[in-house]
Amino acid sequence: MKAVRFHEVGGPEVLRYEDVEEPIPGPGEVRVRVAASAFNAADAGMRGGFLPIPVKLPHVPGYDVSGTVDALGEGVAGTPDAGGLQVGDAVIGFLPMDRDGGAAEHVIAPADAWVPAPTSVPLADAAALPSVALAAWQALFDLGDLTAGQRVLINGAGGVVGKYAVALARRAGVHVVATASPRSDAAVRAAGADQVVDHTTTDVLTAVEEQVDVLVNLAPIDPDRFGALVAVVRDGGKVVSTTAFMATPGDESRGVSAATVFVLPNRNRLTQLVSLVDSGELQVEVTRRIPLAELPALHAEAEVGRVAGKVIVQPA
Repeated sequence: MKAVRFHEVGGPEVLRYEDVEEPIPGPGEVRVRVAASAFNAADAGMRGGFLPIPVKLPHVPGYDVSGTVDALGEGVAGTPDAGGLQVGDAVIGFLPMDRDGGAAEHVIAPADAWVPAPTSVPLADAAALPSVALAAWQALFDLGDLTAGQRVLINGAGGVVGKYAVALARRAGVHVVATASPRSDAAVRAAGADQVVDHTTTDVLTAVEEQVDVLVNLAPIDPDRFGALVAVVRDGGKVVSTTAFMATPGDESRGVSAATVFVLPNRNRLTQLVSLVDSGELQVEVTRRIPLAELPALHAEAEVGRVAGKVIVQPA
């Protein structure tokens, strides 16, 4: 089968589009014929050796995957832990990041990594959902502890995670204040933001007239500016951030706690997110679709600038 792998860490040039042996699922594993994998910044970080995630080389990137079950390992067929998976089922998964991913024609993963795919979007597009939607949920509710009637400021709401966060918070009855550029203003409002602050022209500190219960940061930000934003959080509130490369500030004197999101697999939560897609409450965002052979070029693009939106990678 065809796959993209890196045999050593380094720049985008270490990625190779090559023939590899088709994997065989072991006990408790499922093999999936890949419809698509999704590109994430962490893929580039792992390839470059910047993320402390141990991988066995050569390594296939792509931990967000959609596809069709085509082989079951011993002890998997119909078991509750596998969700009753059978050959032919359409599935999505947020795969263990230390194992080979889905930038290939086939991938194997533990049975409990897979959930039934949404039926309301093309199967390939569904690869864009898992880790980013889970990150939004974890930031808002698992770490932010948001509940109906509270207020949240989502900084960087124009990104993919941001729009999921806006929609999930609004659905939970949370008042959403969001920052976005003019380019993403309409999309953030459509996701359900109650107030959108144009961060390119407006000082967020003055635009937020009432303190929030939680500040969720989803964008690269100057550390001093991040520290200043903590002032918009009420006493006893929370600051949550996905920018793991920098410290998340809090304010101990006012009881404002700080937490950093390291997105974790959660099969039950992913199943719930799929149901929200199929009910129309969440929109799956796909900005571009590229063939697998072009994945090294996408990594090269990401090396010189941020890749906008969500890109999925499809085997031939």
